Amino acid sequence: MYRKIRRIALTGPTGAIGMAIIKKCIEEQIELLLITRTDSTRNMNIPKSDYITLVYADIFEYDKIDVRRLDIDSSRQVDAFIHLAWMGTVGDARNDMELQIKNIEGTMSAVRLANRLGCRLFIGAGSQAEYGRVEGYLHPNTPTFPENGYGMAKLCAGQMSRVLCEQLGMEHIWLRVLSIYGPYDGEKSMVMSAIDSFANSKEISFTKGEQKWDYLFNRDAARMIYKLLHNGKHGKIYCIGSGKERMLKEYIQDIYSVVTGRNASESDIGIGKQRYVDKQIMFLCADMKELEEDIGTVEITPFTEGIKETVEWFRNRE
Repeated sequence: MYRKIRRIALTGPTGAIGMAIIKKCIEEQIELLLITRTDSTRNMNIPKSDYITLVYADIFEYDKIDVRRLDIDSSRQVDAFIHLAWMGTVGDARNDMELQIKNIEGTMSAVRLANRLGCRLFIGAGSQAEYGRVEGYLHPNTPTFPENGYGMAKLCAGQMSRVLCEQLGMEHIWLRVLSIYGPYDGEKSMVMSAIDSFANSKEISFTKGEQKWDYLFNRDAARMIYKLLHNGKHGKIYCIGSGKERMLKEYIQDIYSVVTGRNASESDIGIGKQRYVDKQIMFLCADMKELEEDIGTVEITPFTEGIKETVEWFRNRE
């Protein structure tokens, strides 16, 4: 199967994945309807382009958007909707159950908005947190047992949005996203915290870094999602990762080397100074076989190359 995609709607456009999708779509001359929070300080990063139309609404306001004011008609119909927006993704907010329930409701509102826009396809962004702790590689059929409210809500949102899409006559694809890094990543992520600390000689501490992790550059994630727009199969779940795992401390050492131009011992860069958190996930890696069967192989950017681009963005950002 192949879908012709001319226009997409995108929520949560200012994060690492969203900004990479925007860049990819502009390169491919695909029009974008970007739905972003009015008060987001990241809105200034959205590029100026004739391909972009901005709509200001947070995740709890999608039902209030009047599509009649967006100049959407049969000749400018939106083909697909990508829902990335989510509140409470880090820290204690991940177990704020009331907030996470509102995120589920926001996802249902996003599906209804997609339907009002005339979309044929809805793609929602879930998380590896839907699985909980797993010893082996993650694939769509891996049993799910989320251990925090964030993972529980993502799992529920994926299942409920699929049913609602089918009721409304839309195709549905759900992504389970692993660890993404790159320009426009949040400042509280491990990668961005490490870059900031190493670049500004701040003290930082990590666990022993023995966990084996799968990191994917945001541009590679955008290429996967772009291909899924065209060739992803209705009703399927896809893991979004690199398919390759390394020890976390090796990633940290690479970041230090790229930022400083020097090598360092584990103790010099704070490895081993923190205890593992309760229910620490020690293995996290995607099984990419099913994704590649449907969209073909996606070239993966080596971590050190992706970090060089990320560090350059960090140093040159406004």
